[in-house]
Amino acid sequence: MNDYLQLDQQLCFALYAASRAMTQAYQPLLGPLELTYPQYLVMLVLWEHDGLNVKELGERLLLDSGTLTPLLKRLETAGLIERRRSQQDERQVCIRLTDDGRERREMARSIPLAMAARIGCETQDIAGLRETLMQLIARLR
Repeated sequence: MNDYLQLDQQLCFALYAASRAMTQAYQPLLGPLELTYPQYLVMLVLWEHDGLNVKELGERLLLDSGTLTPLLKRLETAGLIERRRSQQDERQVCIRLTDDGRERREMARSIPLAMAARIGCETQDIAGLRETLMQLIARLR
């Protein structure tokens, strides 16, 4: 008989452990960029869509403003982004990359392939796993 209360039977534990392992695997790659893993995620979004407001950035990262604001403050202190009130709506804060923030994109270009090599997966395997996880996220939201 299967005991569903065993730790090894829990999907949540497998996801938690995989997330921690993935974050730890990124640390040596992000060190030269002087970014933490959460900061790297913010930068990925901004490299794709510079000039988003805080709400849009939070929606893209699935983070609330209470979590996102301290990240943005540290990135601003590091000189990688600028936070400015929107001229159209002063309630909105727009996030723009600085020159240094844009330059970090080139430094980060090798990270995705280095991670793929580290986990020993082909690009299509990673895409399939990512799609499965995104479906899970959508179901849980």
